[in-house]
Order: sequence, then C-alpha cells, then structure tokens
Amino acid sequence: MEDIQYKWTDGTDSDFQVFYQITENFYSSLVGGESKRSGFVPYNASAEIPDVIIASQDGKAVGCAGLKKYDDKSTEIKRVWVQPGYRGHHIASEMMTLAENKARQQGFERVILQTRPQMTEAVSMYKNRGYDLIENYPPYDKLVGAVCYAKKL
Repeated sequence: MEDIQYKWTDGTDSDFQVFYQITENFYSSLVGGESKRSGFVPYNASAEIPDVIIASQDGKAVGCAGLKKYDDKSTEIKRVWVQPGYRGHHIASEMMTLAENKARQQGFERVILQTRPQMTEAVSMYKNRGYDLIENYPPYDKLVGAVCYAKKL
C-alpha cells in the first residue's frame, strides 16, 4: 500500500486512544465478553505505553503499535493493530520493523509480546518475523488464554 506515513508518539495520542478502545472491544469479543478477560486489562493501560507508532494514510490513522520497557534487557510490543480495510499491505510488519529498530536503539536485547492463539494472522506474522514461542512471562503466566513470543535483537 502506497503513501503510508509512520510517526512516533506516546500512549496519550488521540489516535492511539481510539485504537486502544477498538482493540479492547475486539479482544473482548474474541473471548466472549470483557468479564472473561478482566485479568488482562490492568496490564494494558494505554497511557503507560511510552513509545507508540501510528500508521496513517492521507491523514487518517490506520494502524498502531506500542513499545514498553519490560525489564533491563527486554521491551514489550503492545497493541499491534491495523484497521481491517488496510490489512494485507504489510503495514503491521513495517510497524514491527520500526518498533524492533527503536528497541535496538534503546539498548534492549530482545522484544517480547503476548497474544492469543486465536489471533492466527498475528501469530503467523510473528513467527515469520523470527519470534519464538516462549513460556508466558509475568503477569501473563497466571492468565488463561495468553501465549507469549520473543525475538532476540
């Protein structure tokens, strides 16, 4: 897809806040309601994500991804999302590349992420990008339905 612009911002960005709510609703629909994922919600506060990339076309936000320090060696990729009409054009993959590059620049040794097995397109992309399934890291080690991946930088 041509003419996609990418900009770095933070979790307070208004476009990211819109995507955050879209993703909350989507993830809740995957598991049969918000109450079935209430254990995940406290670990995904959007304003606490310091590095966010927004993908836009013609001034319209079409995707996002976040990056949040996990520990001294690892940073976590959060909220990778591309609006349905824009999928299949490698926007998510480009945002992942930008996030991985930023993580390297910040001195991290690996990136980690949490998803769900039902997110088959996302899982496929992560595997194709060299992410390996790992044991669930805290807090996801105590949450049913989570799967975690990691990639050395």
